[in-house]
Amino acid sequence: MARLFGTDGVRGIANDTLTPELAYHLGRAAAYVLGQEKEHPTFLIGRDTRISGTMLESILAAGITSAGGNCYLVGVIPTPAIAYLTRVHHLDAGVMISASHNPFEYNGIKFFDQYGYKLPDETEDRIEEYMLKDERSGIQSRPTGAAIGTISNWTNLQDEYEDFIVQSTDVDLTGLKIVHDGANGSASQLGPDIFRRLGAEVIAIHHEPNGININDHCGSTHLESLKEAVLQNGADIGIANDGDADRCLAVDEKGQEMDGDQIMLLCALKLKEEGRLKQDTVVGTVMSNIGFHKALKEMGCQSVITAVGDRYVLERMRKDGYCLGGEQSGHIIFLDYNTTGDGLLTAVQLLSIMKTRQKPLSELAGIMTKYPQILKNVTVQTKSGWENNNLIMAAIAAGEEELGDEGRILVRPSGTEPLIRVMAEGPNLDQLQRIVDDIALVVEHEMGPSK
Repeated sequence: MARLFGTDGVRGIANDTLTPELAYHLGRAAAYVLGQEKEHPTFLIGRDTRISGTMLESILAAGITSAGGNCYLVGVIPTPAIAYLTRVHHLDAGVMISASHNPFEYNGIKFFDQYGYKLPDETEDRIEEYMLKDERSGIQSRPTGAAIGTISNWTNLQDEYEDFIVQSTDVDLTGLKIVHDGANGSASQLGPDIFRRLGAEVIAIHHEPNGININDHCGSTHLESLKEAVLQNGADIGIANDGDADRCLAVDEKGQEMDGDQIMLLCALKLKEEGRLKQDTVVGTVMSNIGFHKALKEMGCQSVITAVGDRYVLERMRKDGYCLGGEQSGHIIFLDYNTTGDGLLTAVQLLSIMKTRQKPLSELAGIMTKYPQILKNVTVQTKSGWENNNLIMAAIAAGEEELGDEGRILVRPSGTEPLIRVMAEGPNLDQLQRIVDDIALVVEHEMGPSK
């Protein structure tokens, strides 16, 4: 049987592969495993703006309470807020119902432990194992009477998280004009409120969620409308979050994209100057640009690399005592502030650097020379076995030989979708496009849905 948990919780099409029945049993299992066998473990449950969120919230809470857990429902809130609030209120676990940057028909359930950290694989495996046992045992293990859990609303936690983000800087942002793209998701209201409280002028776009427009041609995966709004309004910067606001990307005053690598470098330089960059090291992933590593070296810093996924970045940071890490996609972790990627915290740190240095973002972004990078997603029937396919391996080897020491190729399965991603990086864009197209064609032929 395929593993239930992916790289970011349990995810699927709501009411199809992610069913209410699954959410119910997942809630029961989580109450047992994360509650450390307490009679009434406490869970904090948040969600993004998807139409399926309230359905999954209700049934998940029912599962938790049927196993004796007590649930506090927060409503619409960013994923990093659940991590933060679970920790500061000393609860047993946090749950976020979101599929992050995926389209609205998808949803997901991700768990945080009592310290606000995403669960390690072994804990997820224990939850999955208990789910299977629980489905077989049925009503035999269900509490009754006063042992049943409760569900309550906790309505002011959005304000508490907003205060935390505002207090993460002492820089007044007066004079900055910001366009904020809330992706019609969790940051739609919080983002503009935070930036305005810090003194900035804010133009808010994609901040009117209706349940089905989350991430729809907006947010950190679709920057076109943000670029247009920055140029039209003469803004200093555009900030884009994704549906659950754990990512942040930016657009400079010229409409040019600024990715997670570039944002991390600016933050690393600030922390190094303040003597707060632990071990002068930043954690990136295999997707981090070659230019990212070169720029860090020039700054007198070093990089360490993990697999794609902010959970793996975090694991390395905790293991070796680093304070800054993240992904090109905009998941950036400031471990001195929060225990997971935080798109609004990242935005505030970047805006504070802009205001302090009194330089346009396009100039600040020059800290790094980006090597061209081509990425192509190939829809596949299965993500298993591609690395043992001789034709795919031969196509990758041919591309690597052509690029030599001047570039690299990375082929990897998506952690959340039925895709294999083909990436090439190097100095020549036309060459990269041809190499990626050649490899993708072979992957599609060998692994595609028709196979």
